[in-house]
Amino acid sequence: MNSNSEQFFPPTNPASPSFSPQQKRGWVKPVLIGVAIAYLALILYIPAFNVFAQAFKGGVGAFFSNLTEPEFIHAVKLSMIIALIVVPMNTVFGLCAAWAITRHHFPGRVFIMSLLDVPFAVSPVVAGLMLVLLYGRNGWFGPILEAVDINVIFALPAMVLASAFVSMPFVAREVIPVLEEAGTEQEEAAKTLGAKDWQIFWRVTLPNIRWGLLYGVLLTNARVMGEFGAVSVVSGNIARKTQTLPLFVEEAYKQYQTAAAFSAAVLLAGLALITLVLKEILERKTRIKDVE
Repeated sequence: MNSNSEQFFPPTNPASPSFSPQQKRGWVKPVLIGVAIAYLALILYIPAFNVFAQAFKGGVGAFFSNLTEPEFIHAVKLSMIIALIVVPMNTVFGLCAAWAITRHHFPGRVFIMSLLDVPFAVSPVVAGLMLVLLYGRNGWFGPILEAVDINVIFALPAMVLASAFVSMPFVAREVIPVLEEAGTEQEEAAKTLGAKDWQIFWRVTLPNIRWGLLYGVLLTNARVMGEFGAVSVVSGNIARKTQTLPLFVEEAYKQYQTAAAFSAAVLLAGLALITLVLKEILERKTRIKDVE
């Protein structure tokens, strides 16, 4: 009896350690967290800290004096002008595209949705080159524009077009899921009560999509203000003429004006931080709305 029981149930050694699978995998979580923190430190935290350290290396007074240089002020104004033009354009386009895609079924609908993602797949430099090949002096429309004395390339119109291209998908991509989730019941109910199309949009549709719309507008503005590749190709990077804030940072650094370059970079970093804070606020608003 004893021999049989020992055959099926071998005796355990009290001195030998026994570890559960959870204990054996207990080291995985700290290691993964450590790897993630180390990666973020090398890619994000340390470079960002160095930007701020270099910007304030000469003191707060030197930092603010760099922000009063004429080239810097013109770059900020030009970036704001482009944003004031492009953001409303892409907001209207995004709303129209989202409405057409979610509220109508037509041939080529999937293809149009795929076209919205083209700016994500195409390099900004390639996008700028496409504009040059279209509107440049030797481009398709170059002779026509030259005949009517209209400058597109190396001027504000090309910079607006380039910024509009790279930031085109954000509003549409944020509004489409919200419209699909909201459905058409409330809009159809308002229509049966006699509401007109514009009344349905302002009083029913827009309140339902407001947080997603604001999120898309926020991302669009951040992309326009920080765009470098496409704008650098079509602008010529001419100081006090076609130089935006990101171009000013690159040119100042190349000219060994490191203090001015880092000061402008701090301003762009501040814009990014504001974008992240507003993004978190809008995401919380969206989660609260979903719970309700």
